[in-house]
Amino acid sequence: MSKAPQKHKGDPETTGHSWDGIEEFNNPLPRWWLWTFYACIIWAIGYTIAYPAWPGIKSATSGVLGWSTRGDVAQDIAAVNEANAAINARLVSTELTEVAAEPDLNSYAVSAGAAVFKTWCAQCHGSGAAGAKGYPNLLDDDWLWGGDIEAIHYTVTHGVRNEDDGDARYSQMPAFGRDELLSDEEIDQVVNFVMSLSGSAQDGTMVEPGSVVFADNCASCHMDDGTGDREQGAPNLTDAIWLYGGDYDTIKETVVNARFGVMPAWGLRLSEHEIRAAALYVHQLGGGE
Repeated sequence: MSKAPQKHKGDPETTGHSWDGIEEFNNPLPRWWLWTFYACIIWAIGYTIAYPAWPGIKSATSGVLGWSTRGDVAQDIAAVNEANAAINARLVSTELTEVAAEPDLNSYAVSAGAAVFKTWCAQCHGSGAAGAKGYPNLLDDDWLWGGDIEAIHYTVTHGVRNEDDGDARYSQMPAFGRDELLSDEEIDQVVNFVMSLSGSAQDGTMVEPGSVVFADNCASCHMDDGTGDREQGAPNLTDAIWLYGGDYDTIKETVVNARFGVMPAWGLRLSEHEIRAAALYVHQLGGGE
């Protein structure tokens, strides 16, 4: 058995518990610590009354002061908008083709456009605008529906194949395989022909019959020579620039099931000066015409 602890005269009372013969004195907390603790409790109660604190079913308590971080952000945004109101109005009133001739306005538009792009566009087109599979590269010269500043502005405003804007850019490729418009053999033939337009076909014997299939079913949009028609959103098949990939399996998937990429109509979400800034930013990246 453990030996009982030795007690000395003047020792305070213990807590009454013993651990392997060790007992703990029941000393009171220091008064400075206790009063600090009480002050913290009082301060916390006052804070929860004055500021948002307690979560509810739909929102937290608002606090008697009515303060919120959202309110602070809204005030900051309003202040910036007020400071930029004059130059934003100037950007809206200036012809897009003439902005580059005004260095201060152009510099502001490109900087503002970069912020808009990184907030709303980079998720699809990439932070550097180089695109990804299914999302166009905005740095090259391969543009559907035109790459001049006014065409880019229209595309940003109305989007592509969305159901929200009646003026959206729109084109639709038939699903030649899924809808049984072509046989499996005809699909293999036309895929080989398309590959031959910008490189080498997988099976050279299918190129000639594939040209017939192409002329009968594809040339009305992609033109007889395969160079496409940007005005109706039909890509050039001769430049080896592929949105989804140019290998045999990927092209066949496109022919069989078609593609239907959608871009939002930013005119329904952004202000006119933001759209113009974004268009000018994209145009000056190097691919704009």
